[in-house]
Amino acid sequence: MAQQARAVKTRREIIKAAAEVFERRGYAAATMAEIIAAAGVTKGAVYFHFASKEELAQAVIDVQSDWFDLDADPAPGFQAVIDATMIYASALINDVIVRATNRLVIEHGTFDMPNTEPYLADILTIRDLVVRAEEAGDMLPRLDPFAVAQTITGAFTGIQLSSQVLSRRTDLFDRLVNMWRVMLPGLVQPERLLTLDPTGSPHLRPTADA
Repeated sequence: MAQQARAVKTRREIIKAAAEVFERRGYAAATMAEIIAAAGVTKGAVYFHFASKEELAQAVIDVQSDWFDLDADPAPGFQAVIDATMIYASALINDVIVRATNRLVIEHGTFDMPNTEPYLADILTIRDLVVRAEEAGDMLPRLDPFAVAQTITGAFTGIQLSSQVLSRRTDLFDRLVNMWRVMLPGLVQPERLLTLDPTGSPHLRPTADA
């Protein structure tokens, strides 16, 4: 059992080190030698767990996949959609695994077989929240929840990239608030707009610790 626990700990440390290298250097520029040095383990230990750089990158993406729990006491109606983007923004700022995954997914063209699953998973998460908002009576009529989710995730991706380039994400929350102030009138019933907080629910509103 002790040996198994050490193997699990080593694997976790390698993934975190890989995330730090991928987030800083990108997939194409990162090398296994850099990851081995960052992890502080032997070459054999890394290759025992991961056969290639691509396999390591996929492990980082897999670890990040549970960034949001759809059933973790979501806010009512469309507020849950706003909150989800704020939670993810906070994760981008404070969690190297999420930042690395974000860069790896954006740089999917460097992989032999592009991985579309993270994109689709995020779209479906937002789609499910939009459906709940629709059932709560928040949405304007005749909007396709999947199309709404695609638009929101696409806008979020562009905004966080702009924020990363222009301010190293220090203005990410402000940009998201502006996004929602622009988008909400085209998505939500006029009488429900005043019930929504584009800055996120107070108890979920993220702070930048990094």
